[in-house]
This record gives sequence, structure tokens and C-alpha cells, in this order.
Amino acid sequence: MNLGTEYLGLKLAHPLVAGAGPLSDDLDAVRRLEDADAAAIVLRSLFEEQITREQLSEWVNLDSHSDSFAEAATYMPSANAFALGPFQYLEHLRRTKDAVHIPVIASLNGATPGGWIEYARLMEQAGADALELNLYRIATGPETTSADIEREAIETVQQVKMAVKIPVAVKLSPFYSAFAHLAQELDHAGADALVLFNRFYQPDIDPEALIAARTLHLSDPSELRLRLHWMAILSGRVRASLAVTGGVHSAIDVVKATMAGAHVTQMVSALLLHGPMHLRTVLDDLAAWMQQHEWHSLAEMRGNMSLLKVPDPEAYERANYMLMLQGWRA
Repeated sequence: MNLGTEYLGLKLAHPLVAGAGPLSDDLDAVRRLEDADAAAIVLRSLFEEQITREQLSEWVNLDSHSDSFAEAATYMPSANAFALGPFQYLEHLRRTKDAVHIPVIASLNGATPGGWIEYARLMEQAGADALELNLYRIATGPETTSADIEREAIETVQQVKMAVKIPVAVKLSPFYSAFAHLAQELDHAGADALVLFNRFYQPDIDPEALIAARTLHLSDPSELRLRLHWMAILSGRVRASLAVTGGVHSAIDVVKATMAGAHVTQMVSALLLHGPMHLRTVLDDLAAWMQQHEWHSLAEMRGNMSLLKVPDPEAYERANYMLMLQGWRA
């Protein structure tokens, strides 16, 4: 049985990747992830705001970016609110590369083109095997159009691709009016992979204290459906590799993602809940399921339930929405 896959031009033993999260902040935890058979590791993101702050010694237009990013921990982060500063991040990347033998993917989280992109080159020089560019912006100003946001995303990817020679994955939110078109444009801009989707930690409202309260909820498998939907739509239509992140907790989740078209599946919440060795459990369960169902490789499974190959393509389109609502009975 062949569980091997290729992602970002990297040949991986299997599709289970430790996604960007706090487990990658500590070298001992990184080693445990490798011992648990992670195929690759994505480091937690370094933010555009952190780099800009380092460059200018102050936050530039911070109010317009408050809580903009999925990995942000506060509304107005102080310098010590982040796990690693820009220079610490590069040193941690070097040490991580020395500590493990599996691919290490650095992560940049940004929203606008700018001088911070120079850090992509510094990450490459520090030894990153690839770069995950996490794009997410909340446009709170009504003067900002969807075309503006998409143009900035494409320009950012183009600038990063010009800055580095290593492969670049683009991690996206689902909140675009024509997501398939944007994915195609990013593909044309040179993105080597698309990662679906960024998770969001929107503030709740505390009506007693009259504050916008920070909330953190780990993912669960119910979140996977949105990823499967768009993965199936994109599979076979873009050159870039495809990755699923968010809602992957079990071997069956990996099977579903692969059938939708994923080359890899990233796990974060499941590892925080169950520990790094959960990776090996999922991998063993995946091999057992494939043997039981007589699948010889992930390659023959990949994309067999995509929009281009599924017997009922309307399941991914508007018809499914209408049929589900019209067929519902209280």
C-alpha cells in the first residue's frame, strides 16, 4: 500500500502534516511530532504587523488590523503577546531545521503587499523547505471593495514568489465572493499550493461587562464540510497542490479530504486535544481503512469525488441547496 504523496514539490511519506500551531514553538514538541511520524511541520505564523513594528518601532495603522488574523491572540497585541519576535522566529526556524529530518514549512501571515515580504527571503535563508503565506484581511472600511482585497492578495503572492525560490503555499479564507476565480488567479500568479481554509477567532460580546470578549474554540469534524466542498470544486482545475486544514481529526476525515482532491491534510486542534502521538493513530487507522476497502494508494483515491468526477456534480452546486431545503420536513 502506498500512502505517499507530493506537496509543494516535496515527496512526503504520507499526507498527515502538523499544521501551524503552538506545538511547533518548542523544540521538544517538534521532536515529538517527528517521532509521531508527522510527514512535515508548519511553524506558527510570523505576522506582517510584527515585522512592520520591528522595522518602524511602532504599530502602523494597527486599528485597521485589530483581530484581523486567525492566529491573533489579542485585539491590541503588545510586543510580548506573540510567541516569537521576527528575529527569534528566524533563529527558531534554524534550530528546528537542525532538530528534525522532515520538511519544515515557515509561515508568514499578512494582508497587504509591502516591505515585510523581505522576511520571506530571510526564512528561505534560515533553511525553510517551503513557505506558507497566510492571507486574511478584515475590510472594515466600506470604501474597500472585494476587487481591492483580491488584487492585494494576488500582488502579495507575486511579490513573495519573486523574493524566494522555495515553494509557496497560500492559506486562504472562504470569504470571497468568487472563490474559484480567485484560486485560479493565485494559481496563475505562481502559488505552488492552496490551503483551505484559515480558521477565525471572532470576538464574542459580553453584555454584562460591555466588552468584546476574546474566544478560542478548537476545530471539530463538522468544520470539514466547507473544506471538502471547495476542495472538490478546485480539484483538477488548478495546477497547485491542495491542502485541507480545519476539522481533520480522524482517518475518515483524511479519506474524505483525499477523495475531494487534497494532497495533504493539516492537523492542529486534534493534536492539541490528544497529543502528538494522535498522528500515528490516524496514520495506522488510515492504512487499515484503505486495506479493508482495497485501495492500493492515495493517488488512485485522490479527487475521485471531485466536481469533475463525482456522478452527481449538482451535489456541489445550487441544486443541492434547493433540494435540501425543499425536502426538509419538521
